[in-house]
Amino acid sequence: MDISNRKTMDLNGRSVAVIGAARSGLAAAKLLTKLGANVFVSEANEKIDVGELKTIGVPFETGGHSEKVTENDLIVVSPGVPQDSEVVNRAKTSGIPVVSEIELASWFTATPITAVTGSNGKTTTTSILAEMCRQGGLTTFESGNIGTPFAKVVLENLDSEPRNAVHVLEVSSFQMEQIHHFKPDVAVILNLSPDHLDRYGSMNDYVEAKMRVVENMTGEDHVVYNLDDQFLCEILKTDAEPAPFSAGSSGGLRFCLNETKIYDESREPFIYLNEISLPGTHNVANFLAAATAAEILNVSKDAIKQVMKTFSGVPHRLEKLKTLDGVTFYNDSKATNIESVKVALQSFTAPVVLILGGRDKGADFDELIPYLAGGVKLVITLGEAAERIEKTLSNNPPFLRAHSMASAVSLAYQNSKAGDVILLSPGCTSFDMFNNFEQRGNTFREEVMRL
Repeated sequence: MDISNRKTMDLNGRSVAVIGAARSGLAAAKLLTKLGANVFVSEANEKIDVGELKTIGVPFETGGHSEKVTENDLIVVSPGVPQDSEVVNRAKTSGIPVVSEIELASWFTATPITAVTGSNGKTTTTSILAEMCRQGGLTTFESGNIGTPFAKVVLENLDSEPRNAVHVLEVSSFQMEQIHHFKPDVAVILNLSPDHLDRYGSMNDYVEAKMRVVENMTGEDHVVYNLDDQFLCEILKTDAEPAPFSAGSSGGLRFCLNETKIYDESREPFIYLNEISLPGTHNVANFLAAATAAEILNVSKDAIKQVMKTFSGVPHRLEKLKTLDGVTFYNDSKATNIESVKVALQSFTAPVVLILGGRDKGADFDELIPYLAGGVKLVITLGEAAERIEKTLSNNPPFLRAHSMASAVSLAYQNSKAGDVILLSPGCTSFDMFNNFEQRGNTFREEVMRL
């Protein structure tokens, strides 16, 4: 099948295999079915719930990828399927085009796309930007890596796309691996730091996948990027119009700041920092990135300012759960890499009992040592990475091993006192014990609420 011309894509009557039957795969299968394709779904996990697959009414297989996969005109892969996996290599060897779910969905929408990426802060910034767009009167579709598949949103609007609308997508490096035509009108790149090194052979491979977000952009598009990230500035190559932001005091930007306030381009005071709803320098950067993108999308300054004052955060990202006997619990399950843990630890001045661990992604846990010193009184290790974390920390600070989320919460509470913070900020993926970071965070919340 020739997919070289995005404008002439017609999948009616085509045979298409979808690899992966989780959220993205199911959404792709539903969109393809609506488009008239003959869909076949292949899932490696034999224990996956097939109820929704049966509801869709498409043929499927579980427990592996048979030769049926390569008997198709096109293959759509879910983000969890690595670009160098055996099934993807087999398809490419057979000459079958392979695309991501986000690529597929982009073929069938004319609504402008804003794509937010980066190693840290993607979810928060995506949610802030989406809310700014809503407050500014735009019909806003928030999807992607944030939880709702892009294909689901495109399917829901396939017959009649609203005017004055925008897609605000959170995109990961996984989703960018198999793009061909995908092109945001506005790309937001927050930062770059080591992540997913269990999937990528090197930092360069990870960055290459991440930066594909700009590869199809033209001079009519805009790229919002972090001027404070020197590595990002050095490697960013694009034809798109640059729109940098900075949490420093750099001038010449759409928004800049000093010690007490943010200014706009007219150099008039825009908002005082103590009015911003979320604490921390990292959140100031997230707000500035979102505000810069929102202004490019012609969102009013009043709408931008209102969201800066009222946005309450997102679940699983430094989410305050409750205070019990003077001990405050925070759910930061979305922290799946070391940089996110650093940001979380810098957000507290109170003594911290840290719950750390999960599936090891090849992270350098020794980078946490300076951030643990002084402020963290105890580390509760959890999951497959527990032993490596303990060897790295060498009992400084002291640690205790937990074998379930229930025991982690119990141990943390037993070893805390009034004024302490108990923080779940795992620095690892959740897939050793949970389906995703949401389930991990929800389980943590349930255990906390039982205390």
